[in-house]
Amino acid sequence: MPEVDLNFPRQWIEFVDPTDSEQILRCDLTWLLSRWTCIYGSGCKGILAKRPDDGCCSHGAYYSDKADEKRVRRFARELTADEWQYRKQGQKLGISEVEDGNRRTRRHNGACIFLNRPGFSAGAGCALHLHALNTGRHPLETKPDVCWQLPVRRSYERVTRPDGTEVLITIIGEYDRRGWGAGGHDLDWWCSGATEAHVAAEPLYLGYQAELIALIGQPAYDVLVGLCEQALLSRVAVHPADPA
Repeated sequence: MPEVDLNFPRQWIEFVDPTDSEQILRCDLTWLLSRWTCIYGSGCKGILAKRPDDGCCSHGAYYSDKADEKRVRRFARELTADEWQYRKQGQKLGISEVEDGNRRTRRHNGACIFLNRPGFSAGAGCALHLHALNTGRHPLETKPDVCWQLPVRRSYERVTRPDGTEVLITIIGEYDRRGWGAGGHDLDWWCSGATEAHVAAEPLYLGYQAELIALIGQPAYDVLVGLCEQALLSRVAVHPADPA
């Protein structure tokens, strides 16, 4: 089925971060209560129609900062030849490159150098993700920030209130096509609004527990869970890609 339209009613909730009275969490309940799940290898069409097996890895991953790249480099050194199809190329060429002044994972043979292609002995998919599973880690520890956060998007707004006080608003929402910038509208397929990907057995706020805790902290996540449970009893705006 086609992707749903980008514009539809959403239900939001705001609450004060339990650990910081000057920070407000603004969370998209329509997204967090949705039944989205990653379907890579199980129906994912990929962002490029001619390369469906790439998933969302065709363009490589932009690092969020120097620490992000440093962490990925550290885990890249741990990857074995059984885990990483392009280990030799990564060691020879390096794992990073620069485009328009921004650093990202190197592309090799048309996609991220960490992407194992179909036919590789360990199977297709991210070598860093595989290494995490093989070593008892969560994939958010080994993968670039953007990779484990997608398709949850964290952004920030600094707001001055009428009384002159300032607060930082941390926004947790859906990383839809617009999150990619203008080029996002040119993707051949994107999962967050695709009905094929809204097939999870539990809401996103539970399925993405580890990622959300990493993004907002355990105390804020605990508050969010309570609010999500309340919202499930009287949902105002259901994600249109969810099952009817």
